[in-house]
Amino acid sequence: MNDPQASIAGASAPAFAQHPGYQRMFRPDKLSLGIFLPLRFYSGDMRVLEGQSALVEYIDQQGFAAVWVRDVPLFDPMFGDAGQVFDPFTYLAFLAARTRQVALATGSVVFPLRHPIELAKMAASIDQLSGGRLVMGIASGDRPVEFPAYGLEHASRGERFAETVHGFRQWLQPGNSLMSHPLAEQGIQLLPSPVNTRIPLMVTGGARQSLAWVAQHADGWLTYPDSTHDRAGPLRLADKIGAWRRLIPDGGFRPHMTNEWLELVDDADHPRVALQGGYQLRTGRKGLIELLEAWQRAGVNHAALGIQFSQRPAAEVLQELAEDVLPLFPSHPAPLAAHRRW
Repeated sequence: MNDPQASIAGASAPAFAQHPGYQRMFRPDKLSLGIFLPLRFYSGDMRVLEGQSALVEYIDQQGFAAVWVRDVPLFDPMFGDAGQVFDPFTYLAFLAARTRQVALATGSVVFPLRHPIELAKMAASIDQLSGGRLVMGIASGDRPVEFPAYGLEHASRGERFAETVHGFRQWLQPGNSLMSHPLAEQGIQLLPSPVNTRIPLMVTGGARQSLAWVAQHADGWLTYPDSTHDRAGPLRLADKIGAWRRLIPDGGFRPHMTNEWLELVDDADHPRVALQGGYQLRTGRKGLIELLEAWQRAGVNHAALGIQFSQRPAAEVLQELAEDVLPLFPSHPAPLAAHRRW
């Protein structure tokens, strides 16, 4: 692979001015809402996922900014979480056919496990099939068992991540670009091209890179909320976001995202209670709104909410979010997705 230090830099907002997915999700000083899949926790019975695609259609129709899918190649009982079970690109293709405007986001594709040509081909295909709605969260991987299964060293994941980001972008560059892939002079192309020439890459956490690297090369940054359930949490989050943005070379806008595994109870006044060491949150609607407002003040531009641990029916939780929370954090105007009859 190529030298990761020569990687094509991350793009500021003007590069995605015509990108339907990016524009729907992100604006400076504003926060939008997305929903993480699955809507119900998988524990060995695929029937728990029945009806999910119909609810994703509802999410799209109600105006949420994004739906998110995770990349979990192998189920590890030590983690106990299989994500949405399906391959993320296959599932996004399925959802692209059933939705019209919601951004399709990965949170996050494990870049070191795959070749950049494979990733570029799959990503550009989803981007075309969805009319330009793909936003890619990318990660270095947090499940050590996957790496030897792929014949890779877990310790090399940071270097492989940086190299794969560089290779991915090279293969999607136009053939006449100085940063296009090494075979471009022979007329070799990777098809299809993305709808808007570039697919946003949102680095998750540190990805085994320095903060300066993330500021230089990422199109956005996805981090955990940093225990924002206490009063000082949003201040810590604001400090972290600010430190990253000060390192962005051109000083332009790049979005920050965070996520929360949410148990939304039917008592709107129920206080926020941290569960599972802070990785889950039980709250009523008012507590959630207060938290989202604090995140927005801290500089967060998108919050992805996972409701798989909720005790209430998923449709009921989504309806409450759509009617009482989403209007306070609306999705943004975006170019219409280019829907074609392939």
